Amino acid sequence: MVCEARKKSKAREKVRKKDKASKQARKEERERKVKKRKKKKKKKRKKKEKRKEKEKKRKRKRKRKRKRKIKRKKVKEKQKIK
Repeated sequence: MVCEARKKSKAREKVRKKDKASKQARKEERERKVKKRKKKKKKKRKKKEKRKEKEKKRKRKRKRKRKRKIKRKKVKEKQKIK
């Protein structure tokens, strides 16, 4: 009888250890996924910032170009008048 009880408790212990291991594995998997997601988000955010910066530069360039064009036009008109 004592032998059977010991066998049962050992079996229970084995199951408990297995459960603990699988629980740990699930936890690690979840952490890995979260880390990956955060990395992806960071990359996306960086890309967005870069794109914004490029757009800003493009706008500035266009603005300058427009100003120069207008200036040239005015100079030409003045020369025509003379």
